[in-house]
Amino acid sequence: MGLDPSGCEAVAESVVFLRYFEDLPDPRQRAKVMYPLPEVLLLCLLAVLAGAETITDIARFGEAKRALLRRFRPFAEGTPAHDHLGDILATLDAERFQRCFAAWAASLAGVPEGVVAIDGKTSRRSKGGKAALHMVSAFAARQRLALAQVKVADKANEIVAIPKLLDILAIEGAVVTIDAMGCQRAIARKILERRADYVLALKGNQGTLRDDAELFVAEQKANGFRDTTVSRSATVDGDHGRIETREVTVFHDAAWLGERHDWPGLNAVVMVESRRALRSGAGRTERETRFYITSLTLPADRIGAMVRDHWAVENSLHWVMDMVFRDDECRLRTDHAPANFTTIKHIALNLMRRGPGKDSLRLKRKVAAWDDEYLASLIGR
Repeated sequence: MGLDPSGCEAVAESVVFLRYFEDLPDPRQRAKVMYPLPEVLLLCLLAVLAGAETITDIARFGEAKRALLRRFRPFAEGTPAHDHLGDILATLDAERFQRCFAAWAASLAGVPEGVVAIDGKTSRRSKGGKAALHMVSAFAARQRLALAQVKVADKANEIVAIPKLLDILAIEGAVVTIDAMGCQRAIARKILERRADYVLALKGNQGTLRDDAELFVAEQKANGFRDTTVSRSATVDGDHGRIETREVTVFHDAAWLGERHDWPGLNAVVMVESRRALRSGAGRTERETRFYITSLTLPADRIGAMVRDHWAVENSLHWVMDMVFRDDECRLRTDHAPANFTTIKHIALNLMRRGPGKDSLRLKRKVAAWDDEYLASLIGR
């Protein structure tokens, strides 16, 4: 139950996502709290859904939309000014906030089917004399939902952050894909402990393993794959002024490689050979060969699709955060505020993806700003 401004009781409309943040600690002294934390979170989320990109934007939204806000919570003291709002976001425990977010996201996605892609992103303009904000995120490629994120000092610290991220994810039965930074024994072991499988990019940071894998592949190619068990698939795509052919070869009897390098669960080596013919380049062709290791025993067409699904985290999360939510332009710098604001934008992204209609995310934000009923429908789902 909530109170309308006149003091009469009114039935508050349901806000589903707030149920998962009820245990989030409020760092403020209870006696001095004018703006309850659920109201602050609701204000921030509704404002971001409607196009807010800064703390000042959120404060102005609060001033303009009191009637809408009071459909969900009392807002007896109105809404906080931008400096007060910034202080609240700066002191809110970012790790606890992210754990609440992960629990809520899990309720949307259920048990993730297919690929859970893990990748890092830097918010370029969040420096201001400090290290730029770097977040490692997990993304359900098939459902196109952000599942969780962890703040790290810089890209080099992704190795430390990824196990923390895995600890808060529900990934049983999923396939976790990570680029070469996450190709580490401890990370592979953690994935298996969580009853998931992995596909990890194999590059120079695992020098001897990479060398042995390349030598093995070269020898088998040279003798026509007579001494090994392989599956192969090929795809052809044409877009953005180029035609790209990808040939995927999975070497299924590679468990010996895992034993030699003490690598947990390694069952196969994957080679992806790409050939890009550029239409505007007078016949110019680019070639690239990439290697992966995996705990899977699936055929090449299935694993090749999972390798491609990994890039959904770039195209459907990182790119959207920059182009729709202007994440790279965010200048928040104080304490936990940058990480918490990113989490709020991830909540907004998930709600918009599940929202009614087939409009683009950019247009959905505009409609949310114009139409209070549409905006209200997004947070009631």
